[in-house]
Amino acid sequence: METGRTSKYLKYAIGEIFLVVIGILIALQINNWNEARKLEKRESIYLSGLKADLEQSVKALNRVIKKTSRVSKEAEFKSIHSPLIVQGLQYLCQVKG
Repeated sequence: METGRTSKYLKYAIGEIFLVVIGILIALQINNWNEARKLEKRESIYLSGLKADLEQSVKALNRVIKKTSRVSKEAEFKSIHSPLIVQGLQYLCQVKG
C-alpha cells in the first residue's frame, strides 16, 4: 500500500514540476516578446529622430549651397566686369583729359 501512495505522490510531484517549468517557460517567452516590442519601439523613436536630423541637415546644406553659388556667381561677375569697368574709366579719363 505504501508503494502505491509513494508512486502516486511521485507522479503528482513530477506533474507539478512539469507544470511549473511550463509556466516559467511561458513567462520567459512573454517577457522576451515584451522586451522585443520595447526595443522595436525605442528603435523606431531613434530612427525617427535620426531622419528628422538628416532632413534638417539636408535643408541647411541646400541653403549653404545656394548661398555659395550666389556668392560665386557674384564674384565671377565682378571678376569679369571689373577689368571692363577699369578700362572704361581709363578711357573716360583719357577722353576728358
